Amino acid sequence: MRTTQELFNLTGKTALITGGSRGLGLQMALALGEQGAKVVLTSRKQSDLDEAVAHLAERGVTAYAIAADLSKEAAVAPLVDAALEKLGGQIDILINNAGATWGAPAEDYPVEAWDKVMNLNIRSIFLVSQAVGKRSMIPRKSGRIINIASIAGLAGNPPGMQTIAYNTSKAAVINFTRTLAAEWGVYGINVNALAPGFFPSKMSAGLIAALGEDKMASEAPLRRLGDDEDLKGPIVLLASDAGKHITGQTLAVDGGVSAI
Repeated sequence: MRTTQELFNLTGKTALITGGSRGLGLQMALALGEQGAKVVLTSRKQSDLDEAVAHLAERGVTAYAIAADLSKEAAVAPLVDAALEKLGGQIDILINNAGATWGAPAEDYPVEAWDKVMNLNIRSIFLVSQAVGKRSMIPRKSGRIINIASIAGLAGNPPGMQTIAYNTSKAAVINFTRTLAAEWGVYGINVNALAPGFFPSKMSAGLIAALGEDKMASEAPLRRLGDDEDLKGPIVLLASDAGKHITGQTLAVDGGVSAI
């Protein structure tokens, strides 16, 4: 029987993290690296990726960067090929974190904005998961896929939020997670989702400024927003053997907001 420390250890494991150059993606990359995993980060901008790799290197984490625009289907296969080359031919952990949002009233929501959000937030998750599954996880009958949803996928909007495409896409991520977990369990692949609440980030900065950080924190049972540590424990649990009997689940990390 392994110890708790051994169950959470990711030494020798490899991970691909989309949207990994900043914010929540970088926090999760650091967590996996601290547990011994070798990681590949991807996002659209090479300069952001270079900064992220340097940030991780300062903390003793081995990381590689591959720039890719996952809103484009043609970018997926080259990304997976390059990641496999960097990671020695296998991807043990896939974190689907790349995402976008767009705010507008539902009655005036631009179709092009709807398509942009849907293409990145759910279509790209399907395409990357499919490619990694076929190229690495299914043949080896092993893998962990963690999709980053949101508590916005669990409920409607509070007053002041006009993000119908984002909410819809994140609800789709949650059911995609359940469905893929049921289908790929036979291959020894665990598929789960994290649903973060409000964390200060570039994506959420405008909304937090508009609604007020103190007010938003006061509405959470724990009276706080997420910080730069709050996803580290959950992501390691779902990526490691500590979570080997968990699949098809969505874990909210939101200070209790979704419990109200």
